[in-house]
Amino acid sequence: MYRFNFFHNGTMRNLLVNIDHVATLRNARGETVPDPVEAAMVAEKAGAAGIVFHLREDRRHIRDDDVYRLRKVTRGLFDFEMAATDEMIEICTGIKADLVTLVPESREELTTEGGLDMRKVRDDYREKVFPPFKQAGIAISLFVDPSEEDIAISAELEAEAVELHTGSYANATTDPVRKNELKRLRDAAIQAHELGLRVNAGHGLNFENIQPFLDHVPHLADISIGHALIADALFNGLENTVRRMVSIIKG
Repeated sequence: MYRFNFFHNGTMRNLLVNIDHVATLRNARGETVPDPVEAAMVAEKAGAAGIVFHLREDRRHIRDDDVYRLRKVTRGLFDFEMAATDEMIEICTGIKADLVTLVPESREELTTEGGLDMRKVRDDYREKVFPPFKQAGIAISLFVDPSEEDIAISAELEAEAVELHTGSYANATTDPVRKNELKRLRDAAIQAHELGLRVNAGHGLNFENIQPFLDHVPHLADISIGHALIADALFNGLENTVRRMVSIIKG
């Protein structure tokens, strides 16, 4: 059904590298460097299992041309992160991404601020959003908070995966809050796995908080990290940074 064997590795943990902020740096000068496509190639060479990017309505970082060039060079999983608008659905199905990760999107936000409200989008997703992706053979992942209801609705809609929003854990400033968020993520991962959903995760993960997350949350498959890798790469080089994170995630 799928152009890419989305379930090729069972529940083996993999790193997907988000290259959005390579484009952010490029766009700051309105020039052509650094090139996010070159960054994607380096990341895969260093062991990343695929590339993730968010094509936003305002094109604040990744642009349409980047998407088409990325499709040509990406060898692993090609994860197209997007809001469920008619424009994005057309681009994603036309380019035949391997995986679409549906996220909420607001023009005012600096980055994605939380998971989808699945109760709110359920009917629209069932009737209008899911059918074109299913017809195109594109696997669907839903970016959700570690919420029992949101995960249950994701399974009801027959998504292939959920991506657990790890932002609340990553931003926790006290041990009690951090431990509570890890418990929520653990419970959510177990629930999603039992419902037959692939368990992906991402948002705010970095070299300081990744190991406790891996130790406490089971059934993880693809872990998306972007900003922390690009920031570390300024000092250590992208290939070295990605290799280091791959080593941690593979355990």
